Amino acid sequence: MKMQINGFAKLTGVSVRTLHYYDEIGLLKPAFVDMQNGYRFYDENSLECMQEILFYRELDFELKSILEILSSPDYDKEKALAEQRKLLILKKERLERIIDALDGAEKGKITMKAFDNSDYETARNQYEVEAKQRWGETDAYKEHAEKTANYTKYKWQEVNDGLMSVLAKFTECMQNSNTADSIKAQELVIELQAYITDNYYTCTNEILAGLGQMYVADERFKENIDKQGVGTAEYVSQAIKEYCE
Repeated sequence: MKMQINGFAKLTGVSVRTLHYYDEIGLLKPAFVDMQNGYRFYDENSLECMQEILFYRELDFELKSILEILSSPDYDKEKALAEQRKLLILKKERLERIIDALDGAEKGKITMKAFDNSDYETARNQYEVEAKQRWGETDAYKEHAEKTANYTKYKWQEVNDGLMSVLAKFTECMQNSNTADSIKAQELVIELQAYITDNYYTCTNEILAGLGQMYVADERFKENIDKQGVGTAEYVSQAIKEYCE
């Protein structure tokens, strides 16, 4: 099988822009590139790798975590698939409980237990930690684990809300007609980088540049950031790019 990027994107349900980004960060490289015209081509191995990526994305793994895991020379695909199956079953069981609760709600019955997602979250977090320890432990991950080891549920909420507050400042900056390379926008990039370093891990310029790209290439990140205001993710990405270059 040999397929150009547009066909591969349509088959996998992933945008061409996302595939370009996956190529750039080394998560999914094309099978080969035509040096005469620059066209990217994908094959059956590409499709197999994409399937693994999508399994991890379905389990809410971040792209950097997936890259660390899949690029490890010790990566055990069969073991990974078995663990992913267990997690997806837990996810499926929760959805079935919610559907049952919905059916009950139509009859006036109230069931809150159906929304309990603790079993899945606990299992998913444990698997992510084990997978990184086994296949993808990096200095950044170690620092992140140490810095957040004692974070409670409420601390996580506080930290994540603080991050969204910083991103909201970008929205205001954009809506006030400041360009991404303006002094105001660049000051916000510095504030964002410092916030990530203080609360998550040391955010080097290299890591920051990667985050900027991910904010627009990863649809889940883009959608979440754009809740602050449509176009915010693209604006933040451009501001970071200007800063890092």
